[in-house]
Amino acid sequence: MAAWSDGGREDPLPCRDGDNGKFEIVARDGRARIGKLHTSHGMLETPALLPVINPNIRTIEPREMWNRYGIQGLITNSYIIWKHDDLKKHALEKGVHDLIDYPGVIMTDSGTFQSYVYGDVEVGVEEIVEFQRSIGVDIATMLDVFSRPDMTEREVKEAVETTIERCELSIKAAQSVMLNGPIQGGTYRDLRKQSAQGMGQFDFAVHPIGGIVPIMEQHRYKDLAKIMLSTIGELPPERPRHMFGCGHPMLFAMLIALGADLFDSAAYALFARDDRLLSPQGTYRLNDLHAWPELVPCIVHYTPEEVRKMGEDERTNLLARYNLEVTLAELSRCKQAVHEGTIWQLAEQRSHQHPALREAFLWLTTRPFSSGISTDALDDLVLDDRSAARDYHPNGGIWESDWSTIIDMQTSRRKKGERWGGEDTRSRPHILAARRQLHQRWRPMASTLCDVLILNGKPGPWRQRCDLLVLRLKHVLPHLEIFVQTPLGLLPYSLEDLNPFAQVDGPTWLWKRRLNTVLLREELQRLNVDADRIVILDVGQDSLIQKASTLLMKHGLLDEEIMVDDQELPPLRDDLRRRQIIDKMVVLLNLDYDHAANLVESCTYIIGGTGRVKNVIDKHGQHIVSPRLTDGGLSMTDLGSKAVFELQSESIVEGEQFNPSAGRGKGPPRLMVEADAVDFILRGRNVFHGFVTACDAWLKAGEACLILDEGGTLIGHGTAQCDANEALRLKKGIAVRTRSDFSKSMK
Repeated sequence: MAAWSDGGREDPLPCRDGDNGKFEIVARDGRARIGKLHTSHGMLETPALLPVINPNIRTIEPREMWNRYGIQGLITNSYIIWKHDDLKKHALEKGVHDLIDYPGVIMTDSGTFQSYVYGDVEVGVEEIVEFQRSIGVDIATMLDVFSRPDMTEREVKEAVETTIERCELSIKAAQSVMLNGPIQGGTYRDLRKQSAQGMGQFDFAVHPIGGIVPIMEQHRYKDLAKIMLSTIGELPPERPRHMFGCGHPMLFAMLIALGADLFDSAAYALFARDDRLLSPQGTYRLNDLHAWPELVPCIVHYTPEEVRKMGEDERTNLLARYNLEVTLAELSRCKQAVHEGTIWQLAEQRSHQHPALREAFLWLTTRPFSSGISTDALDDLVLDDRSAARDYHPNGGIWESDWSTIIDMQTSRRKKGERWGGEDTRSRPHILAARRQLHQRWRPMASTLCDVLILNGKPGPWRQRCDLLVLRLKHVLPHLEIFVQTPLGLLPYSLEDLNPFAQVDGPTWLWKRRLNTVLLREELQRLNVDADRIVILDVGQDSLIQKASTLLMKHGLLDEEIMVDDQELPPLRDDLRRRQIIDKMVVLLNLDYDHAANLVESCTYIIGGTGRVKNVIDKHGQHIVSPRLTDGGLSMTDLGSKAVFELQSESIVEGEQFNPSAGRGKGPPRLMVEADAVDFILRGRNVFHGFVTACDAWLKAGEACLILDEGGTLIGHGTAQCDANEALRLKKGIAVRTRSDFSKSMK
């Protein structure tokens, strides 16, 4: 979006031939994404708001929206134009862009919402689509059947089925014009899924989520979250998702986090006519204001009192601009959060602005589950906000798979530290994804009963304070498993610098909490550790080795104080480094332990100035991997990727769908490309969508992957920008950011 300006802007350029209607993803945070939709009237960057323009009542002129605010697209109603002879004649003769004086992307609605507000519309299914095509819209909308909240399940089902039946005729009428395929289904989970699956089979360009305006008007945000959760995962990933009638900035963060790409609303104007102001913090009334909740350009020269004294038209126009500017500012804030990987953190903050929104957010992040508790018994329970948000009915667990998909799509590694935001922090999907990855892949040294030492009481980096202690303990108690207690859960000491566990920015008390041994045992079981004795050591105290000796003797693990000759430390340190590299290969590259151990057999290390490993050199003298200092991750070299690839023997199954659990113990995911792309990738160019022919089911955005030609030969490696389903369906944008240059390394 261009910067706000008082001057004009050039009209947009049409997209390249063959790109019309294509959608590419340029950045993401799990299901949240920054995208580009290519049209004949320019590119529409998502997430985006399409302001609603009534052809008869224009509070803010569309030309001003383009020139001043850089708004790339808007929506108007084709049914209103069709019904009014003067508007219809102008649109048919000169086009809808001339009618409303707007050069950017124009989407039109079909009249479905009018049927909800005023009753049946008087236009046919094919007729309204043909009309939209004839007036030159960029994105038309088929005439679907609105699902009202007061309709029975049978009535909603009939509406869903009728809408699906209309698809073929509507697409035929649209011809080459991009067409919206709305998703209905009311608040019924199965019907929303049926609608999404049915509509997704047809060649639509965009999928709006319909029937949500009355739900939002009643502040039923938990139902809105359920609709999103049940719908988005069923839709083709190469098509933008549009929230019909949603434009309150308070909702943007949560909906974008759940996968929304486009919004439309007339709220900026409607609220202004009622002297109400939109804000990410909620809604304000002008009469209640002493200062502006958001300071935006249009009102910097006015006080609320001065605006109250204005005439009605002048006041409405000014407040409409205020609402629009605040809305655009919140969208920009959400985009930055997606780039930073903090969209769920922003959703947490916004959830506190309305009780119903808070309930919806907590319902999402409490992992709803099935329970034997009867609804009658709930009245006798004392509940906090989080437990009250759960679904305690027998079918509560039906949402688990939908929420699990959101977690699976998260990239666990982040460039920045994790900012503590209270108990909500542990429920952030990328943190749950990091914990799941650790629990699924990491294994202890011993498969039998073992003793456990937990280091507690101080934030990282722990190696500076604890390495000497750990080395000595490994000498006298080689089977002792050592963990660090972090605010996000237990972390094996071999992974002590792993983000996000090791980089939590929070108050001191987080690291000094009294630990519950019952909960510790449960977490250890998830880490596949069968614990015998659990010893908790406060590492914030002085004389750490002496204190540790005393504590371990008290628990019967030692007979005497830890005594280790300094000459014995170097081989112990090498063993620790080896364990660190093996565990990172297992957790981050998805290798099994035997393969990882083989790769680092007899390896040597290049040590940086801080004492940390910079490069790992294998037994053949080849630099294979480098631990990353920023996030505790692991980067493969070209030679390292070749060594890893040679360990994989199973073939890629073409067309396999995204299933991250399928890749456990099978190495980094592989992606196969067409012959036309091979020479470019060998020279280090990125892999673009449209050239991908097959990939492993566990391909995941943000993680390392291997790139193969159609013959199965390794030609590169990089970081995936998509999951398996997206890799096979998207036709534009980057699928893998290549980190190799085999033209040099394989000479």
